[in-house]
Amino acid sequence: MNSMLYPKTSRTRRIVDMNGLWKFCFDPESEGLKNNWKNGLDPKRTMEMPVPASFNDFFTDKDSREYTGDFWYETSVFVPGEWEGKNIGLRFDCATHRAVVFVNGEKIATHEGGFLPFTARINKVVKWNEPNRVVVCLNNELSYTTLPAGSTKVFSDGTKMSKPFFDFYNYAGLQRPVRLVVTPKDEIVDFSVKHSLEGSDSITEYKVTADSDKEILIQVYDENRKLVATASGDKGVIRISNVRLWEVRDAYLYTFRILLMDQEMIADEYEEEIGIRTIEVKDTDILINNKPVYLKGFGKHEDSEINGRGFNLAVVKRDFELMKWIGANSFRTSHYPYAEEIIQMADREGFLVIDEVAAVGFFESLMNFMEASTGKQTAFFSREIVQTETKANHKAALSELIARDKNHACVIAWSLMNEPETTSKSAVPYFKEIFDLARELDPQKRPRTFAMVMNSTPNACKCYSFPDILSLNRYYGWYNRGGYEMMEAKEAFIREMDQWQELGLNKPFLFTEFGADTMAGIHKLPSVMWSEEYQEEYLRMQFEVFDSYDFVKGEQVWNFADFQTTEGIMRVNGNKKGIFTRNRQPKAVAYVFKKRWENLPLNYKSIL
Repeated sequence: MNSMLYPKTSRTRRIVDMNGLWKFCFDPESEGLKNNWKNGLDPKRTMEMPVPASFNDFFTDKDSREYTGDFWYETSVFVPGEWEGKNIGLRFDCATHRAVVFVNGEKIATHEGGFLPFTARINKVVKWNEPNRVVVCLNNELSYTTLPAGSTKVFSDGTKMSKPFFDFYNYAGLQRPVRLVVTPKDEIVDFSVKHSLEGSDSITEYKVTADSDKEILIQVYDENRKLVATASGDKGVIRISNVRLWEVRDAYLYTFRILLMDQEMIADEYEEEIGIRTIEVKDTDILINNKPVYLKGFGKHEDSEINGRGFNLAVVKRDFELMKWIGANSFRTSHYPYAEEIIQMADREGFLVIDEVAAVGFFESLMNFMEASTGKQTAFFSREIVQTETKANHKAALSELIARDKNHACVIAWSLMNEPETTSKSAVPYFKEIFDLARELDPQKRPRTFAMVMNSTPNACKCYSFPDILSLNRYYGWYNRGGYEMMEAKEAFIREMDQWQELGLNKPFLFTEFGADTMAGIHKLPSVMWSEEYQEEYLRMQFEVFDSYDFVKGEQVWNFADFQTTEGIMRVNGNKKGIFTRNRQPKAVAYVFKKRWENLPLNYKSIL
C-alpha cells in the first residue's frame, strides 16, 4: 500500500536522507528509455545537480533554462543487510511533472503530477549490503490533461517549449526531498482524525489503517509529554478533558502515538503532531472552534532565487517571520500543494491555510490574467479529453492531497481549482464530480472553494453554487480600468459586488487575489501604474470596497512576494505584485498592510 504518512524515525522505522548532488542529463530526443539509461546514465552526457531544487536557474544558457522534455537523475543508496525482512521504499516528496523510477535497472514506479509525494517499494529489487542504483526519468511537458495545464510548442528543429495557461514559471525537477524509508512488514499505513467539542472536552473520532490485523493502541500526549488519553482498536473515539485547543496564531499540538502491537512487542510505531480544532461555515461566517475569523494574508508561491520552486527551509522560515510581522493569519497554497514542511510549520505557528490542488490553467490562454477581464471564453471544459483524462488526473491529485493533509489543523479549506472557465455549461458536471469527491474523501468535511477568475461574474458563472466559500480573484484598477480610470474601476467593482449581494447566497466571500504590479523603488508624484504610490492607492481602494460588504470575510493579497513567470511584454522579469520583493524585503505598501491587519479584530464583521 502507498502510504502518505510523512516519513519519521521511530522505534520501528528508519529514514535515509538521499538529498545531495545527483547525476543529471537532458534527453531532448527521448532516447533514454530506448537506450536503457535505466542501467546508468552516460557519464559523457551527465553533470551534477542538487536535490532538492529546480534545475532551471542554475544554468547560464537559455536552452538549458527553458528546457522542456525528458530529463534524468541518477544516484545510489546503500541498504544495510540488517534491514532485510522489512519494507524498503523510495519516497519522493514530488517529481515535476511526471516520473518513471528504476532501481537496479528494474522499473518500480510511475507517477503523474508534480506536487505530491509517492513511495516506490523496492523489496523485490534491492541488493543488501551494497549500493543500489536509482535512476529517474522525468518530464515537464504541459498539455490539456496536466495539472497545471498548458501546451507544448515544438520548433522547426525539434526543440520543445512550455506554453503554460498560468502565470508562473514552469519550474521542474526533483524539487523536494527524496528519502529511503524503512518500515516493518506489518506497518501502519494511514491515520485520520475528526474533532468535535463537548463543553471543555474534545471528542476525536479516529481511524487507523494497517496492513495487519494486530492490535492497535493510541496514546495522546500534551506538549509536556504527559499522557492525557488512550484508546484501542482500528477506529474509535478519544476524549481529552479540559482540552487545549489549536487557535488562530495561538497553536497547540498534541502528539498522537499509534502502536501496532504483537502481544507485548511493538510491531510498528508512528507519531503525528495534531492540533485539535473545529472548522465550520455558518451563514456568512467562517468559524474556528465556533468563533468567527476574518482571514488576513496572502496568495503565495514556492519561489526563490536560484532554487526556483525547490524546497528551501531558510526561505520558508523567513516567509513565516514576515507574515507574523505584518499581522497576517492565513495564506493559500497557490497554485499547487506546498511542501509538507510548510504545512507543518503553519500548524506550529497557528496560520490558517487554504490548501489548493494544482488545477490551474483551466482557461485556454497564455495571458488568462488579462483575457478573462475582457470576457473571453475558450470552452475549456467542452473538450472530451478534459472530461476524461484531465478529470481523472484531477481526481487522483485531489485524493493524494487530502490523504496527505487531512489531519493538519491549519488546513481549513480545500481549493479545488484556480481561475477555471465557468461560463460554459460543460463545466457544471466536471465541477460536481470534483466537489463531491472532496466532500467524500475528507473526514473533517472542510469547506470547499475555488478561486474565480474575472469573467466568473454573477451573471455569467455557471458554478458558483458549488463552493461553501466563494473566492474571488479581482483586479479592478489593474487589469481592468487602471491608472487614471481607477474611479471607474471602483464603480465597476461595486456594481459587481452589489450583484453578488442581490443573489442572497448567504455564504462567506473571500478575496483570494487582488493586487498591482509594482517595481520596488519606483516613485512618482502624482502616481502612475507600477510605482509604489500607485500600489498604495490601488490597495486602499480595494479595502474600501471590502469593508463595505458584511459578507466579505477575508482578504489574501496577490502576492506575498515577487515571483518568476514566463517572459513576456506584460512581465518585467516576473510578476511584481509582491508586498515583498523576491528576496523578501518590504515594499512601502507592506507598512499599509501591517497597520490595517494589526488593527482588524479576528472576528471582524462577524454576524454572531
